[in-house]
Amino acid sequence: MAVLREWRAEIPRALKDEYVAYVRATGLASYSATPGNLGSSVAVRDLDAERAEIVTLSWWADSEALKAFAGPDIGRARYYPEDDRYLLTRPERVQHYDATTLAARPRNPAEQPAPAPVANSAEPPSHWVDRIRLCVPR
Repeated sequence: MAVLREWRAEIPRALKDEYVAYVRATGLASYSATPGNLGSSVAVRDLDAERAEIVTLSWWADSEALKAFAGPDIGRARYYPEDDRYLLTRPERVQHYDATTLAARPRNPAEQPAPAPVANSAEPPSHWVDRIRLCVPR
């Protein structure tokens, strides 16, 4: 089963854009370069006038692939040389979840076919069923 790795920390709001760029160039680039990485994402939100929270999510084929990135203790956070310049918190541990794999989506909504209309049916439209299957772990 695929594994989702979640890391989060607090950073100064004033450095938010700069740190996101740094994380893309270091952490996300390292994820991508590791065999068995299925994808990654970074998200950020403001907590208050001074602080923001950053979250990285990475999907892995299995725990062995994750070990290739994180080392034998996959629960330990991995940091890069300039992280301390940005971080207000520096968690030692990350979270892992059993996950379904990422579903590929067209980048341009115009590329996605329009669903066929359904006339008073008890069954959900077939395009709903495909999306539901992507969200339900097996």
